[in-house]
Amino acid sequence: MSGFDAAGGALALRLWLARRGTISLLGAALCAAGAVAWLWQRPHARLEHARSAQAGAVDRAAPVPVAPPRLPDSGRNLVDFYAALGQRRYAEQQVKTLFAIAAKTGLTLSSGQYTPGFERSGRFYTYQIVLPVTGSYRDVWRFCLKTLDAIPFASLDEISFRREKIADATLQARLRLTVYLSDAEAQP
Repeated sequence: MSGFDAAGGALALRLWLARRGTISLLGAALCAAGAVAWLWQRPHARLEHARSAQAGAVDRAAPVPVAPPRLPDSGRNLVDFYAALGQRRYAEQQVKTLFAIAAKTGLTLSSGQYTPGFERSGRFYTYQIVLPVTGSYRDVWRFCLKTLDAIPFASLDEISFRREKIADATLQARLRLTVYLSDAEAQP
């Protein structure tokens, strides 16, 4: 027979693979698999492209109007702002809340400075509270976080720490909080 010699072809393939190594075999197999996948996918891609072009023609025939997103108007923002403020008549209750949170977190509150104020342009009241506290660093931060959670209309404006000696576990902190309040007559 003068045709293809199967034994000789197999031997040539084995020798070629032995010279190239298993990495080449793996690369050749992946290339062959990729070519088969590309050839198989090609008719399906043409069909999908035709379908999407047909659907696009339908979409272009009847455009759907898209409304721009509505942003909240400034009047609504102002109403929300005043609704978030605390009531001025309960300002002393907020101070009691501060002392209760300090007791729960293990801080010592000796005294505080309280300064009421009124913001004319915004027509809201402020109650600025300066508290010197003594305790551990962790307890001071827990106090701050619990206070802002319990009084959502308060802000922590300033905090400063002081320690007498580096080895001391307790420190002295000075907190400046502002509580924002409204009065029924001050609301728009």
